[in-house]
Amino acid sequence: MSFDGTFTHSMVHELQALLTGGRLSKIQQPYEMEIILTIRSHGKNHKLLLSAHPTYARVQITTLPFDNPVTPPNFTMMLRKYLEGGILESIQQVDNDRVLHFYFSKRNELGDLENLLLVVELMGRHSTILLLNKNTQQILDAIKHVGPSQNSFRLLLPGATYHTPPLQDVLNPFVASDEEIFHLLQTAETLDAHFLQQHFQGLGFDTAAELIYRLQQKPEAKMQTWRAFFAGFATPVGTLSQQKGKEFFSAQPFKSLTTIATYPTLSTLLDAYYGDKAEKDRVKQMASSLLTKITNEFKKNQKKLKKLQQTLADTENAEDYRRRGELLTTFLHEVPRGVSEVTLKNYYEEDAPIKIALRLDLTPNQNAQKYFQKYQKAKNAIKMVEAQIVDTEKELSYLQSVLDQLALATPLELAGIKEELQVTGYVKAPKKKMRQNSNKPTFQRFIASSGDTILIGRNNLQNDQLTLKTAKKTDIWLHVKNIPGSHVIIQNPDPSPETLQEAAQLAAYFSKYRLSSNVPVDYVAVRYVHKPNGAKPGFVIYENQNTLYVTPQEELVNQLKAK
Repeated sequence: MSFDGTFTHSMVHELQALLTGGRLSKIQQPYEMEIILTIRSHGKNHKLLLSAHPTYARVQITTLPFDNPVTPPNFTMMLRKYLEGGILESIQQVDNDRVLHFYFSKRNELGDLENLLLVVELMGRHSTILLLNKNTQQILDAIKHVGPSQNSFRLLLPGATYHTPPLQDVLNPFVASDEEIFHLLQTAETLDAHFLQQHFQGLGFDTAAELIYRLQQKPEAKMQTWRAFFAGFATPVGTLSQQKGKEFFSAQPFKSLTTIATYPTLSTLLDAYYGDKAEKDRVKQMASSLLTKITNEFKKNQKKLKKLQQTLADTENAEDYRRRGELLTTFLHEVPRGVSEVTLKNYYEEDAPIKIALRLDLTPNQNAQKYFQKYQKAKNAIKMVEAQIVDTEKELSYLQSVLDQLALATPLELAGIKEELQVTGYVKAPKKKMRQNSNKPTFQRFIASSGDTILIGRNNLQNDQLTLKTAKKTDIWLHVKNIPGSHVIIQNPDPSPETLQEAAQLAAYFSKYRLSSNVPVDYVAVRYVHKPNGAKPGFVIYENQNTLYVTPQEELVNQLKAK
C-alpha cells in the first residue's frame, strides 16, 4: 500500500493525539529531502519525520537513528529561525488528499505572535515541504525550489504566493453522503478498484482493491460494508501484509491479503516497513561515487592479475632456455657457424632429437650464452611477477572487503568508510579540513545472553582499532574464515559456548555470507592475532584458531542489539 489519503487520515489522528500542544525544540535535516522535528509533548520528546523523498514520502514518528551534516542546509536554518521554540497548535489533512498542514505559533524577536504553516505534500516525485506565513500564504522557503521553467502554475519559491495542488472533482469518502455513495455504487458500469479511484479522493489502488473485495463478499449490504470499512480508519491497527511475495502496509487489516504482523502504532509500522528500504536507498545514493570508484579499482586489479598470471605462464619457458643453452655448450663441437638451427641429441629426454634455433650473427658459444641470458631473465621475471601477483591479490582482497562493507553499511557508517578510503589514498581528501570527530570510534555493541559485551568494527579502520588497540590480549577475536568481514571481539577471556555461538553468528551476519548457511567462523585469543608490516587496513594474520559453523539469523542479531 502507498501512503494514500486514507492512511494519511489515520496518521493525522495518531499525530494529533501525540503532538498537539507540544513545543518544537530541535530541527534537523539529516538527508536532502527529509526533516526531523523534535517535539516535546506530554513529558516526552518525539522525533517527527517529514519526508519528501520521491519514493518513500511519508510523515511519522520515528525511533530510527539519523546522522546530521556538519553544516545545516539553508532550509534547516530557515525552519530554525521561524519555528524553533514554537508551539504546534494543530495538524490537519486537506480533504482526503496526501497534504498535511502543521500549524505553529511563535513569538518573533519583537514579541509579536506569528502564525506559521508547515505544509507537507506527499505526491511521489512531486513531494515537497514548505514553510508559509499563515496569514499571507507567502512562501518563506521550500525544501525543493520549483521555478517557472518547471511549473508555470505553481511557483514554489521564497516570496511566491502558495497555491494548493490542483483539486480533482471527486468525493471525499469520509464525508460524502450515503446518497452520493449509494448512487455511484449502484450506477457503476464496472465496479472495480479503478472506478473507486476515479470517483473518490485519496484511495490508493491497494485500498480500493480491498474495498471492492469486501463489497463483493456482501453485495446485499454495500452501504454497511462501506461505512464499516472507513470507520476502521478511526481506530487504526498498523498492519503488515503480504501477497505473492510482496509486502503491503495498511491502517487496518486487509482481508484480501495475508497479515504478517501488527503494530501498536502506524509509526512503528512505518519504521519496520521503510527502515531497511529507505536506509538502503540512502546508502546507495550517498555511496554511489564511492561504489563507482572502488568497483572500477577492483575491475582494474582483476585485469592486472589476469595479465600477471599470463606473464607467469609465459615464463615457464625459462627451464627450456637453460636446457637448450646446456645442450649447445655440451655439443659445441657439433654446431656449425652460420646456420639458423641445429638438431642435437636431448639427453634430458633419452637422446630424442631436438631442434634449437640459432642466430646467424652469433658464434655457437654466443648462441649458448644467449639462451642462458634468456633463462636468467625469465627466472628473475618469475620472482618479480610472483611478488606482483601476491600484492595484487592482497589489493583485491582489501577492495572486496570495502565493497562488502558498502553493501552492508548504514548511512551512519559511510563517513567512516570514506575516511578509510581517504587514508588509503583511494579517495582524495578535501583540501580544507572538515571538523574532525575527536571521540573514540563508535563500535557496534551487542550484549550476549550471558551478559558479555560483544564489539564489532564498522569498517577496516575500526577493525584495526578494535583488534589491535581496544581489545585486551585475553579477549576472544572472531572473523569469518577466508573472506572479508567485520572483526568481532568478545570482552571475556573464557566465554560460554552459547556466547561463542552468538558472536560467531554476528561475525557471519556482518560479512558477505549474511544470507548463507553453515558459515565457517574462526575464533582465537587476541594475542594470536597480528598485523603484517605494511598491510592494508583490516588485514591481519592469526594462528591457533578454532572454527565454528553457524547460520546467521537476523532475529537473533536484533535481539542481541536490543539488549
